Amino acid sequence: MSNAITSVLQETRKFPPPAEFTAAAHISSEEQYNAMWNKAKDDPEGFWSEISKNLDWFQPFTKVLEGDMPETKWFVGGKLNVSYNCLDRHLTTWRKNKAAIIWEGEPGDSRILTYQELHREVCKFANVLKKLGVVAGDRVTLYMPMIPELAIAMLACSRIGATHSIIFGGFSSDAVADRNNDAQCKLMITADGGWRRGKEVPLKPAVDEAIKKSPTVEKVVVVKRTGSDVTMVPDRDYWWHDLMEGVSADCPAAELDSEHPLFILYTSGSTGKPKGVLHTTAGYLLGATMTSRWVFDLKDEDTYWCTADIGWVTGHSYVVYGPLANGATSVMFEGAPNWPHEGRFWELIEKYRVSIFYTAPTAIRAFIKWGDEWPNKYDLSSLRLLGSVGEPINPEAWMWYHRVIGGERCPIVDTWWQTETGSIMISPLPGITATKPGSCTRPLPGIVPAIVSEKGEPLEANQGGLLVMTKPWPSMLRTLYGDHQRFQDVYFGKLPGLYFAGDGARCDEDGYYWVMGRVDDVLNVAGHRLSTMEVESALVSHPLVAESAVVGFPHEIKGEGLCCFVTLKTGAGDETLKKDLTSHVRKQIGAVATPDQIRFTNSLPKTRSGKIMRRLLRDIAAGRESGGDTTTLEDYTILAKLRDEE
Repeated sequence: MSNAITSVLQETRKFPPPAEFTAAAHISSEEQYNAMWNKAKDDPEGFWSEISKNLDWFQPFTKVLEGDMPETKWFVGGKLNVSYNCLDRHLTTWRKNKAAIIWEGEPGDSRILTYQELHREVCKFANVLKKLGVVAGDRVTLYMPMIPELAIAMLACSRIGATHSIIFGGFSSDAVADRNNDAQCKLMITADGGWRRGKEVPLKPAVDEAIKKSPTVEKVVVVKRTGSDVTMVPDRDYWWHDLMEGVSADCPAAELDSEHPLFILYTSGSTGKPKGVLHTTAGYLLGATMTSRWVFDLKDEDTYWCTADIGWVTGHSYVVYGPLANGATSVMFEGAPNWPHEGRFWELIEKYRVSIFYTAPTAIRAFIKWGDEWPNKYDLSSLRLLGSVGEPINPEAWMWYHRVIGGERCPIVDTWWQTETGSIMISPLPGITATKPGSCTRPLPGIVPAIVSEKGEPLEANQGGLLVMTKPWPSMLRTLYGDHQRFQDVYFGKLPGLYFAGDGARCDEDGYYWVMGRVDDVLNVAGHRLSTMEVESALVSHPLVAESAVVGFPHEIKGEGLCCFVTLKTGAGDETLKKDLTSHVRKQIGAVATPDQIRFTNSLPKTRSGKIMRRLLRDIAAGRESGGDTTTLEDYTILAKLRDEE
């Protein structure tokens, strides 16, 4: 049997960028892109040395790159500071009075912080951290809602050289304790609570529980957000507003080594303890800065909104560090897209005249289910660019996004990258790339991917295989905190000398990449290795289907069968519709992908970041009890409902 993955998705539509967009874009011609990409491939040190001039350095580096994957160091000997690059360097320009962060709370309260105001708050809180005994190299846990203090705390940590570990506010106290202990965190920053769909998410009580199992945590800083009563332990817990009173706003940025640890971000796999991905200062910042500029074509007049929570890497790179390093205006929103109504996102785009909008395919599919009437109520004419992140976007969702949200005038940047890569790796460049719905298109300058077999052999065009990186890049992770052997085994153990983090893909005859999802989600059906994402795309192309998730289950004859969980746009499913969907999939992609089971459900189990937890669906399809970490599951009742429907 071939170990290539059979690709069955056929998509031939192509959308060139509008001429007026191209005329003003940062990268505006194929010749420019090819020159950059080839220079980066043939002379990576020369390329990255030149690109590094986009950062402000306290001390120049002596060597661009030392070592090869997996043991690399970038910009050796250089000294700089992330907070300085995001704030101080804008204060000598007109941008000092420009909005850095526009924040909207779920209840409708809002704040705008200019670069000058944000700098002042960051310097004050950096001095607070110093007073509490935090020094360069200490780890600080941030477990907070989407409020400006989260961005302020991140930038204050980076200002003094403390390594932050942000834990998404949906994690349980046990998950928080595990991460505290792995990173040996010294101090925690949290809030009394946050708002989510009209209800308070209590954070401080979870911190109190976590600290019972976190012996290294000495002090806790608490932001008053909801005003609910919380327990404050004397000499351990401090209110943010009390600490900030009378503190000096003078705090020079520390001159840090290019490889100084900037942050740890935990990514939970389906089994085993969470992996603490460690990113360092210069390489990560350069990746976030340049990809923000290239991919989103950031201009001074833009109002840019990435809807991700800062607890995920997308929020680190594309809510805070990348946009602010470019002097952009970044929107932060605390709430959910459907509270108090399904038009909340479109209402905010109209209110703040958002020009760049970056969100996840799962959100887009939810918007489709809620109906076109919601976006149609609002003026979305300020939009000039749309983005997609988090998982492959199926072509029909792409087309809806293009048509209903973009008004057929906005280029779409479908971005592929990971927590481990630090910044976007493969993406359209909106001024030059003719996009194909469902494809993240081509690698960015400095990124050299390949599609290989399980044995590491290069595959032909349109053959599905493993997506790997063949050359190091500045924003790549340096290790898994406290477990370098696991870092080597997980990312470089399968294919020595190549970075592989679990995604399958194919590359077409135009050099465009089509990510087919996690290799874990590839099914072996009657000797064919099928990507579940492609079957899901076929189902969603049916006019009645809003969303689908496809998993495998043990099958006596075929080895694995296809179990399809389907959410409809309206109404309930019946046997007639099951037959119709089955024949629709056969017609779209062939008999090999014929569904064995179709199960209708009102909703799918998702994390709070919107990712479908297919592992749990696999357990349900196979009739097993669910194990592993379920703390990020947004609605626990969904699992019980799905089991009841078996």
